[in-house]
Amino acid sequence: MGLIKYIKEEMQIIKERDPAIKTSFEVFLYPSFKAMINYRIAHKLYKKKRYFLARWISQRTARKTGIEIHPGATIGKGLFIDHGIGVVIGETAIIGDNVTLYQGVTLGGTGKEKGKRHPTIGNNVMISAGAKVLGSFTIGENSKIGAGSVVLSEVPPNSTVVGVPGRIVKRDNVKIPREDLDHIHLPDPYKNDVIKLRSENDCLRDELKKLYDTIDTLKKEIEDIKKAATG
Repeated sequence: MGLIKYIKEEMQIIKERDPAIKTSFEVFLYPSFKAMINYRIAHKLYKKKRYFLARWISQRTARKTGIEIHPGATIGKGLFIDHGIGVVIGETAIIGDNVTLYQGVTLGGTGKEKGKRHPTIGNNVMISAGAKVLGSFTIGENSKIGAGSVVLSEVPPNSTVVGVPGRIVKRDNVKIPREDLDHIHLPDPYKNDVIKLRSENDCLRDELKKLYDTIDTLKKEIEDIKKAATG
């Protein structure tokens, strides 16, 4: 792909997915725009085994944009990184097409293991602010990862994940995330757990009250029987 064509595509991606943008020229101010252009250059150098120069470009880009993308990562078309500060994408990460990442997202490994050690992100996935995806597994296509989640295991396609550690709270998403970028109104499993515990606690209180009432009634009946026997 020619550089001019690629730049035009990047501009279109940002204009489509960021409602804050007002003019095309603003695209050139976006950290993600600079980071992705430089990543493409560094990635080509990396594949040619010019590792030092590739890393020099990626580290220089990280200092300027706050977005650190290892040149060895494999990234498809249409990646959009909103805001971008604190985004880290590891060497063996694989990202599909039309993926959206928000600030503070980490696609990382879990240690010093060799080989494939970073996640694979399917097409049309959205990973919300501050989420961490750690390890060599796949996030299925059309899935959403909620803000602040820590995902440590495989996620099936069309799923919504929230929490620490991440839990699947919804399956079979109706809309693909790039058409519905809402990452606020997601199910809250912890809130649901608290509501369930409160309900169970109320039931236990009711049962205990009934038991105490029964015991009090029995005590009264026993007292009445004793009085009748001694009378």
